[in-house]
Amino acid sequence: MRVLVVTAVPVERDAVTRAFGGTPETVALPGGEVHRCGAFDVLAGGAGPAAAAAATAFALAAALAPASAFAPTAAEPPAPGPYGLVVSAGIGGAFTPLTPLGSLVVASDIVAADLGADTPDGFRPVTALGFGRDRFAPPPALVREVAAAAGATAGPVLTVSTVTGTAERAAGLLAAHPGALAEAMEGFGVAEAAARADVPVLELRAVSNAVGPRDRDAWRIGDALAALTDAFGKTAPVLEGWNRHDH
Repeated sequence: MRVLVVTAVPVERDAVTRAFGGTPETVALPGGEVHRCGAFDVLAGGAGPAAAAAATAFALAAALAPASAFAPTAAEPPAPGPYGLVVSAGIGGAFTPLTPLGSLVVASDIVAADLGADTPDGFRPVTALGFGRDRFAPPPALVREVAAAAGATAGPVLTVSTVTGTAERAAGLLAAHPGALAEAMEGFGVAEAAARADVPVLELRAVSNAVGPRDRDAWRIGDALAALTDAFGKTAPVLEGWNRHDH
């Protein structure tokens, strides 16, 4: 099965591709490129849910399109067939001591934490307003298998458009989303695009910092990127071999 892995920035993409060894094949697409490592295509889609959704949607469509859709003289398609799974991957912030710096989180729910309306009674998610959706649930069996293989903790991961920078904001997010383990900026956008293509989605995050007051000196980005590489080294057989119809 082919797997599309969507990160935000090139340094995360490169951390993922290091797990597979060798030199990835670079496949150009309009507006970007994927780094192909066997069954895995790894894409740096940009920061934030909008960029992540757009990049994911384009990659999913490009996998099905003939080469002539992009270059009239091209002889080969940009990708050898459809994807069976999309993974949103990268680093993120953690809410609880259960997910210390350098640890891994697999999303049991991918939640749009700030998609909705601010009201005198507090934040109301888009679903409470009567339209849209504010969460996606990855396949539970896949979440369990990946968490076991990577030594990760499973729980809700929040997608935000603005990284949390205060204790008050962190407390507010936890009050609205009890049990949330981590926050990042792309998971919900990736999930939205994957759902529209009817492709299962997973989110895997390595913890680089605590959610709350911003203290860049306390962040451990290098450790988180190393953990991300290690995670894909351990979970690649699970991801590549997973079949949604077997669960």
